[in-house]
Amino acid sequence: MSKLFSPIGLRDLQLANRIMVAPMCQYSAVDGAANDWHFTHINTLALSGAAMFCIEATAVEAIGRITPGCLGLYNDAQEAALKPILSSVRKYSKAAITVQLAHAGRKASSHTPWDGGQLIPVAEGGWLPEGPSAVPHKADEPPPLALDGAGLKRIVDAFAASAKRAERLGLDAIEVHSAHGYLLHQFLSPISNRRTDQYGGSLQNRIRFPLEVFDAVRAVFPQNKPVGVRVSCTDWVDGGWDINQTIEFAKELKKRNVDWIDASSGGVSPLQKIPLGPGYQVPFAQAVKEATGITTMAVGLITEPKQAEEIVASGKADMVALARGMLYDPRWGWHAAAELGAEVSAPPQYWRSQPSSQKALFGATTFGTR
Repeated sequence: MSKLFSPIGLRDLQLANRIMVAPMCQYSAVDGAANDWHFTHINTLALSGAAMFCIEATAVEAIGRITPGCLGLYNDAQEAALKPILSSVRKYSKAAITVQLAHAGRKASSHTPWDGGQLIPVAEGGWLPEGPSAVPHKADEPPPLALDGAGLKRIVDAFAASAKRAERLGLDAIEVHSAHGYLLHQFLSPISNRRTDQYGGSLQNRIRFPLEVFDAVRAVFPQNKPVGVRVSCTDWVDGGWDINQTIEFAKELKKRNVDWIDASSGGVSPLQKIPLGPGYQVPFAQAVKEATGITTMAVGLITEPKQAEEIVASGKADMVALARGMLYDPRWGWHAAAELGAEVSAPPQYWRSQPSSQKALFGATTFGTR
């Protein structure tokens, strides 16, 4: 029996398999609001066979967007725009729907990747990013505004307010984005955090603000629903954030009953040197799992069903999250189940698509005509 297609529970949320569609920025929102593109994207991948779909990094305030096209959940219009999309998903998909709440910090006000992805100056329609310290992401960029106490409180409150909106929308879980060089990761890493107050310097100080954000989200989201955290387990830069610090951060999150750690890496410095290869981040998920016992998700160049099966079956991670692989093959979960001899959920409109050699792929199905 496939371990990848075995059930797993996260609080009251019961997942039929251990596959998540990872959050993927679409840079296609208008004033932070979802539109027809998101309707198509989310509905398509909610039928991928994965038991969980995570909505892209969703900003908790306007200046926390990576680009002007990034999704937000900080006003009524944005909340309303997601309602019909989620309603459609619920009609046809059994996938749990999660949202990744995020703040870009000093990496905000960027062009979309297909327009180069560089900083948009204020004079050209951008905005002044904020960060833990007045240290620019790239040496030739103007520095962000260092957050003061009022700014920190505003952002904590913004995460909590967005979490309340997520609950009103009926979302099944939340992932707090503490990775990829965005604001919470910026506080964690000594590369971007040069503060001398209680939020900088020692490891305990650098993890303080991300923990405050997690606490605020956890406090307002229903206790029967899970809250996880995505973290970059290393900066891939000497003297930066690393796996040992990640484990200490995870231990503090465990005290707060975090439901999963989504183990990624990188993003805080353009000096990073990442040794890309299949499953290159899996050892991070394994290290966190072995050191803490927290449910972990492995992510990053996981593309083949047997590869994903081995990761879960060997205990290196409890779940896998796929991004690019799902974009390339929006039925990846179906194809993985077929290859591994497992069963996967599909809507009855598609039951006739199962291969003749895989009559049990979609479980007990019937289909008749006159």
